[in-house]
Amino acid sequence: MKKAPVITTLSLGLMVAVGMTACNQNKTATAPASSSSAATSSDHEAIVYINSDSLLSKYNYVKDVNKTLNDKGNAAKAEVQSRRDALQREVAEYQKNASTMPADQRQTTEQRLQREGQAEQAYEQNTSAEIQDAQAKATGKLDDKIAEYVKQYAKDKGYKMVLTYSKNGSSVIYGDPSLDVTADVVKGLNDAYAKDGGKDK
Repeated sequence: MKKAPVITTLSLGLMVAVGMTACNQNKTATAPASSSSAATSSDHEAIVYINSDSLLSKYNYVKDVNKTLNDKGNAAKAEVQSRRDALQREVAEYQKNASTMPADQRQTTEQRLQREGQAEQAYEQNTSAEIQDAQAKATGKLDDKIAEYVKQYAKDKGYKMVLTYSKNGSSVIYGDPSLDVTADVVKGLNDAYAKDGGKDK
C-alpha cells in the first residue's frame, strides 16, 4: 500500500482563470490605497502572482488537512499490515500441519485460505481507493477555497489577473518581487480559516 498522500500541488492555471473572472466582473475597479506594497492601481501592477509553493507551506488549512490525511493513511496502512500478518500466520500454520492432515481437510483449508487471500487483496485495493478519494476531495476543496478567496481578493485590489508561480511548474517565468502578493493572500486565508475555528476540513 502506498504512503498516505498529501496535498502538494495547486491546479496550475486556476488562479489565472480566477483573476480573469474577477477582472471581467470589475473592469472599473482600482486598487485602494493600503499598506500592501503590491496594492496599487498602476497598469503594470494590474497583474500579480502567488507563489503556490509558499502558499501551500504556510496556509494553516493545508497543514491541518495534510495531517488528517497522513493520520488516516497511517491508520489504514497499519490495519492492512495487521490483516496481512494474520493471514500469513494462518498460512504458515497450515504449511506446518499439512503433512499430517487428511486430504479432505487440506483441500478445505486451502480453499478457505485462498478465499481469505482474495478478500484481503480486495480490502487493500478498496482501502487504497478510499485514501486516494479522500485526497482528491481534499484537493478539490482546497482549490475551491483558494479560488473563492483570490477572486474576491483580486476584485478588492483591482487586479486584472492573478498568476501562480511554482518551482516545478509555472505560468510565470519571471516576476518582480513587488508583484508577489503571496504573503498578503496567505495572511487573509489564515485569518479566514482561524475565524472559522480551524474546523472547515
